[in-house]
Amino acid sequence: MLLETLGLSRSFGGVRAVAGVDLVIAPAQVFGLIGPNGAGKTTFVNIVSGHLRPDAGTVHFAQGDVTGLAPHVLARLGIARTFQGVRLFKGLTVLENVLVGRHARMRPDALRRLWPRGAPDLADREIARSLLDRMGLAARAGALAGELAYGDQRRLEIARALASEPRLLILDEPAAGMNPAESSGLRGLMRDLALNGLTILLIEHDVRLVMGACDRVAVLNFGRKIAEGTPAEVQRNPAVREAYLGAEDVA
Repeated sequence: MLLETLGLSRSFGGVRAVAGVDLVIAPAQVFGLIGPNGAGKTTFVNIVSGHLRPDAGTVHFAQGDVTGLAPHVLARLGIARTFQGVRLFKGLTVLENVLVGRHARMRPDALRRLWPRGAPDLADREIARSLLDRMGLAARAGALAGELAYGDQRRLEIARALASEPRLLILDEPAAGMNPAESSGLRGLMRDLALNGLTILLIEHDVRLVMGACDRVAVLNFGRKIAEGTPAEVQRNPAVREAYLGAEDVA
C-alpha cells in the first residue's frame, strides 16, 4: 500500500461532496478515479493533496498519517499533482517552469537563482531538460509557457510535477485539450512511468483512456464509492452503467 484513505468525507454546506470513501492504491500502479460530473472526484484529490481538509476520515501515505498536511509538505514527502485548469507560470519559460517543480529537491538557495534568470545547479537543469525531452517539449525550452498550445501546456504541467521526483503523481483531467494522438501518447507515458515504479492516480473523463491505461478503477457517484475493480469489471458493473446512463437506459 502506498496511499490509503479511510472514511474520507467532506461537505460544503448541505452538500456531501465526499462521503466515507475508502481507497487503497498499491505502488507502481495506475489507478483511475472516474464518475459523472459532480461525483466528488476533484474534492477527493484536493483532500489527498492537502488543498482541503476532510471533515472526517484519514489519509495515509507510505504508512504515515498525512491527513491535513499542507501541499508543500506533501510535495517533500513525494506527492505531486496537476490540476483541472492549467496552472503554469506563463511569464516564465518552459524550462523555468520545470525548474520551479524541482523546488522540493533543490538546495535552499537554488530556487532564488531563478529570479532574475539565473543559473540553478547544472544537475537540476539536466533533469529539467530530460523531462522536457520526454514530454516532446525540448525544442520549446526557451519559449514562454503562455505561448504554448493548450495540449503542450498540459504536458508541461506533467513535466513540472515529475520534476519533484514524486512517489505518487495525481493527474486531474490531464487529457483535456489533447487530440487522440496526444491522448495515446499520454497513455503510453503513464504505463512507462508505472513500469519504472511511479504510482499514478488518474482522474479523467476520457473513459477510453482510463480503461486503456489503468490497472484498477474506482467509481464515485454523489460522493460515494459505488464500484472498484479492474477496468473490465468496472465496465460490466450495473451500478456504474446506471450512474452514467440512468436506470432506464440500463434496464
